[in-house]
Amino acid sequence: MSKVVLITGTNSGFGWLTAKTLAASGHKVYATMRETNGKNAAKAAELGALPNITVQDVTLTDDGSVQAAINQIISERGRIDVLVNNAGYSAAGVAESFTTNDVKDMFDLHVLAYWRLMKAVLPTMRRQAKGLIINISSGAGRFAFPFMAVYSAAKFGLEGLSEGLHYEVKSLGVDVALVEPGAFPTDIVHKLKTGSDTEVVADYGSLVEIPNNLGTALGKLFEATNPNPQEVADAVQHLMALPQGKRPLRTVVDPATGHFVKAANASVQTEYEKTLTAFGMGELVA
Repeated sequence: MSKVVLITGTNSGFGWLTAKTLAASGHKVYATMRETNGKNAAKAAELGALPNITVQDVTLTDDGSVQAAINQIISERGRIDVLVNNAGYSAAGVAESFTTNDVKDMFDLHVLAYWRLMKAVLPTMRRQAKGLIINISSGAGRFAFPFMAVYSAAKFGLEGLSEGLHYEVKSLGVDVALVEPGAFPTDIVHKLKTGSDTEVVADYGSLVEIPNNLGTALGKLFEATNPNPQEVADAVQHLMALPQGKRPLRTVVDPATGHFVKAANASVQTEYEKTLTAFGMGELVA
């Protein structure tokens, strides 16, 4: 059955592939990106020329811009079935080198903007008694890796929002799911941010070579495992195809190192549900 899908961050990477995959399957896709008349003009034109895709110029950190996009979809389609929160960038480096503003920018996009979209679609999904929110997180949202502390902190925040909301709205007909990719060769590698306080880096001596070697290590990993970013788009499509109320909270997509994230998820989930039941919230687990 064709669904109305809103996807953020579609100018590249997972968002680009997910938009094309879902549209090719017959779903109506609203694909958001910034600067559709500027630096992303060519991408917007290419994506918008495909059947079943409407490109929207949306600033995800702006309430008015997000609400205008939601209003357009409701006006044209009368509903929103699926939200895929995907937009983002990565960050690596000595944690101390990230200023307060650096951290704020990271949280503004990966936590607050994701929440802004979730809050905007929830009234419609609740009225429909049917909807699906998929948040693209990361394996680094379950474990904080050295020299990726700021990025992991933001993804931890997203995981917390998603996990709590998952149980709150499930009985209302709305599913909330997390997709946790590992490392993939996408454009996010070229969107790597570092801390603005560069003076402090020198005090870390040879330790600074560890984050500097990240690119080399990823290159070797990609050569050895050949991960395909399409797997993330396929995971989104698979979640959409599952019956309402039967979608897992977390889906790991990491052919290289994802086994330990999967093991942790499974172990914690069992004990977590026991705890919810002990705290009188067992009906939310059922």
